[in-house]
Amino acid sequence: MTPDARRLYLDPAAPDRAALDTVARVLETDGVVIMPTDTVYGLVCRCDRPGAIERMYAFKSRPRSDPLILLVHAARQLAAYAADVPAIADMLATRFWPGALTLVLRRGPAVPDLVTGGGATVGFRMPDHEALLAVLRCCGVPLASTSANRHGGASPQDADAAITALGAPVDLVVDSGPTVHGQPSTVLDCTVHPPAVVRAGALDVTQVRAALRDATADITPDR
Repeated sequence: MTPDARRLYLDPAAPDRAALDTVARVLETDGVVIMPTDTVYGLVCRCDRPGAIERMYAFKSRPRSDPLILLVHAARQLAAYAADVPAIADMLATRFWPGALTLVLRRGPAVPDLVTGGGATVGFRMPDHEALLAVLRCCGVPLASTSANRHGGASPQDADAAITALGAPVDLVVDSGPTVHGQPSTVLDCTVHPPAVVRAGALDVTQVRAALRDATADITPDR
């Protein structure tokens, strides 16, 4: 199948319903999809499809010990997939979601080992991208996600770069034009006190620090 035949355009502001249904059907049938986010282009699949998760690792040549993150369409989904959602995580989600902040929480029993690499935690993010949020609402479950590139490569900022970087025939390529931020999300570990920056990214860490100060908390240095 040619790249053009596998490609679908989704308006990032007003996605077409028929196109959304197509993406949801591909994901429902164990599909792996290149999908735009507000940060970078990613690979996504349903978190309840172990076969699709295995394929995603294979596409990237990614070690199974290197965890994926879960994309959600609403903060309320955290209660079903995290074992514990501390008040500070609720505050940060309210302040910065949808947006470029990934919150690391303790995983709940609904999160497969394949997503976390067998670890006790998992990252969650609600992306600020209406087309992707619409897909997430169609699916009804979080999507496991990672950047659409070979393991260790640069994160792609548009669909063409994702196809080139990955070099593997995924089931569908969704194109919504260039990403807004062009860099990965900022990752904050909320399983420790005070929360710790795991990765500085598209969301300025100084904004997170300010929010935590307002909550009478503080943040540990980047690690």
